[in-house]
Amino acid sequence: MQKFTIRRPDDWHLHLRDGAVLEGVVGDTSRHFARAIIMPNLVPPVVTTADAAAYRERIVKALPAGDRFQPLMTLYLTEHTDPDDVEEGKKSGLITAVKLYPAGATTNSHGGVRNMDKAMPVLERMAKIGLPLCVHGEVTSPDVDIFDREAVFIETVLDPLRQRLPELKVTMEHVTTSDGIDYIKSAKANLAGSITTHHLIINRNAILVGGIRPHYYCLPVAKRESHRLALRAAATSGDARFFLGTDSAPHVDPLKECACGCAGIYTSVNTMSCLAHVFEQEGALDKLEAFTSLNGPAWYGLPVNEDRITLIRRAESVAFPDKIETGAGAITVFDPMFPLHWDVESNH
Repeated sequence: MQKFTIRRPDDWHLHLRDGAVLEGVVGDTSRHFARAIIMPNLVPPVVTTADAAAYRERIVKALPAGDRFQPLMTLYLTEHTDPDDVEEGKKSGLITAVKLYPAGATTNSHGGVRNMDKAMPVLERMAKIGLPLCVHGEVTSPDVDIFDREAVFIETVLDPLRQRLPELKVTMEHVTTSDGIDYIKSAKANLAGSITTHHLIINRNAILVGGIRPHYYCLPVAKRESHRLALRAAATSGDARFFLGTDSAPHVDPLKECACGCAGIYTSVNTMSCLAHVFEQEGALDKLEAFTSLNGPAWYGLPVNEDRITLIRRAESVAFPDKIETGAGAITVFDPMFPLHWDVESNH
C-alpha cells in the first residue's frame, strides 16, 4: 500500500501547557487531529468547571486561523473536588472526563490524590452520571521499583476501585506493560486503555544505552522490550478497547537537559508518520483507522469525524524539524531513530 485515506484522527491524551508554550505547540496537533482530550495538570491545575472554561478559551484563541480543532476538557481530581461542579460541567458539555493523578506520579501532580477514600464522593457521582475517569496508572510509594509501578497500581488501587464501583467507566491512560494490556483484556466492561506513539517505538534502552538521553525520558517510563511488543500487538489488533493517546508532553530544552530533567516526549509533530511506520511493520495498516479515529470516539460516546486525511508513502524520507521554537524556548521533537516515509498528504 502506497496511499490510503482514513477519518481524521483524535488524540485521547494531550498536554498543551499554557502561555507561550501553548501558543507554540497547539498547531502541531490541530494540523492533523480533530479533537484531543486536554490534560489538566497546569500550575495551578484545572480543578473546577470554571477553570476548564477559561483554559478552553485560551486554547481556542491560540489556534492557527481556520483550524477547527476541538479541545475536550478534563478536570484534575483532588480530595476536595465538588461532585456538583463535576456534574454541572458534564451537563454543560464542557467536561469530557476527570483525571486521576496519584500525588507525585508525574509532572505537576503534587496536588493529586493521596487517599482514594476521600475522592469517593465524586467518583460515585461520576459512576452515576456516566462520566469517565482517566487514570495515570502508577503508584508512587518509594519502596516500589519505578518499572513495577503500573503493575502494582493495577493490583492495589485500580482493581479494588473497580470492584467497589463496577459501573465507573475507567480509561487506563498511556498503558506501558503487558500487565496493563492483559488487565484491560480481562475486563468484561467499563475499562479501556490509551497507548502512546513513543511507547510503541522505544523501550528503556533508548533512555540509557550509550549515555543518558533525556528526550526519551517520560512517565510512565518506557519498559522492557517484551512490554513494548505487547503494546504493539494490542494497538494493531483492531481491539476496540485500545486507542491513541499520544501523551505528547512539551518541555523546553533547559527543563529536559538538566540535573533533574522533566518527564515528557513531544510527538505531536510526527505522530501520524510514526504510527503508519509501526502499523506497516506489523502488517496492519488496515487497522490504523480504528486505533486513531474510531475506537476512541466509541469509548467516549462521541461521533466519528467526517473529515479525512490521506497518508502517502514517499520514496525519500520525510523531513521533520529537530526542534520547534516557542516564545518560551525550543522544544525537541521525538526522534524515532529510523527514517519516516509516510506523510500526511492532504486534508479533506
